[in-house]
Amino acid sequence: MTEPTQRVTVLGAGISGLACAYRLGQLGIPANVLEQSEHPGGVIDIDETSGFLFESGPQSFLGAEPLLTLLRELGLESELQIADPGAPRFIVKGKQLHKLPMSPQAMLRSSFLAPGSRLKLAAEPFRKSKPPASDETIANFVRRKFGNEILEYLVAPFVSGVYAGDAERLSLRAAFPQVDEWEREYGSVLRGAIKSRPKGETKASRPQLCSFRQGVATLPRAIAKTLGANLHMGVNVTRVSSRQSHPAIFDCESVISGVSPRQNSSSVIVVATAAYTAADLVREISPDLSTALSGIAYAPVAVVAAGYKREQILDPLYGFGFLVPRKEKIRTLGTVWNSSLFRGRGPDGTVTMTSFIGGATDLEIVQHSDQEIARIVHHDNAMLLGINGEALVTKIWKYSRALPQYNVGHGQVVESIRQAENGLPGLFLAGNYLDGPSLAKCVENGFQTAARVAAYLQVAS
Repeated sequence: MTEPTQRVTVLGAGISGLACAYRLGQLGIPANVLEQSEHPGGVIDIDETSGFLFESGPQSFLGAEPLLTLLRELGLESELQIADPGAPRFIVKGKQLHKLPMSPQAMLRSSFLAPGSRLKLAAEPFRKSKPPASDETIANFVRRKFGNEILEYLVAPFVSGVYAGDAERLSLRAAFPQVDEWEREYGSVLRGAIKSRPKGETKASRPQLCSFRQGVATLPRAIAKTLGANLHMGVNVTRVSSRQSHPAIFDCESVISGVSPRQNSSSVIVVATAAYTAADLVREISPDLSTALSGIAYAPVAVVAAGYKREQILDPLYGFGFLVPRKEKIRTLGTVWNSSLFRGRGPDGTVTMTSFIGGATDLEIVQHSDQEIARIVHHDNAMLLGINGEALVTKIWKYSRALPQYNVGHGQVVESIRQAENGLPGLFLAGNYLDGPSLAKCVENGFQTAARVAAYLQVAS
């Protein structure tokens, strides 16, 4: 069965694809969105069990523009929850939790770092350094500027928390481009950060850590609602092809469970899937683009959410949670104390926490059973937090390819992807492997893709 040609089809209803389709609608360009799963948002979803609210993906987001503008447009302001900006973060050192100093000044006064590391931190704004011309790993950058202790106990755990990545492989320029720019322009990271701070900025005006009453999934669900009948769930697109007689017309062959294969034809295709899925979809129309997309590496992650009675845990759990340096030989990457950050995550008298395990330094984790993963995480948390007894409820999600890795050479890979994409008029890419994995970056990427689609259609009409 062949349907009439649509103007725009978006493949994938993750946050990037949803944001793209939403903005296209605002521009007067309706888009059909085809999604393989039965819920919008990709890994962003919730599970409600025995009164607990667990999240399968990101546990929060930074309230930055244009994300906040989108929330206002969707009428979600009343659902927004803002975490206490003073909530401390903790780092594991010597198998104990240590409160992380949250500013360079506090770090200098703290005994968390050895005197030599504090001296390097204090001297950095007064020393001018020149970065190498070639792409540099985060680990090499930090060792060169601050030394090994700051790498192992501050930067590497942070990198694991954001990217589930390995600082020995991640590219500073790709993963943290602003830090790279500060050194190149000012010769000092701390001096660059100070000089680049917007005038009048205060702690209160900086982006805050946010969620919603019903979790981060509130956002993709709200966007999906605006798309109405243009959003099609449970549709597995198996291939994308272009017609020899009309190369600017794309055919998407899709399968729905229990229904005969069907074909959607569009003059514009936005592939808003993971890079490895996009590589499979475009292989027929562009082997070069498929090869470039296959160059994006991914790291596995298991997410373990658990609910306990408050009296089971000795630690007060005041704060954001903790990160674990790999040097500590503890397998869990970190744990977020959800119920300490946001209200309504569990019944009265209970606490909820979500742990992450795996990443680029532990590729085998997803080969373990759910029970073994839960056992490892519970053991780690019990040792660090003083947990007595088993969790009331545990929920586990395993992702064999969870997060794209912005490793050394990532910039060149993205450049190759963009060059191949530009050679295919009417085909556009969106996703967290291009401009950053955060929620705000994905929304921004979706909006930018929509603007490129609109410009293309205007020229083509």
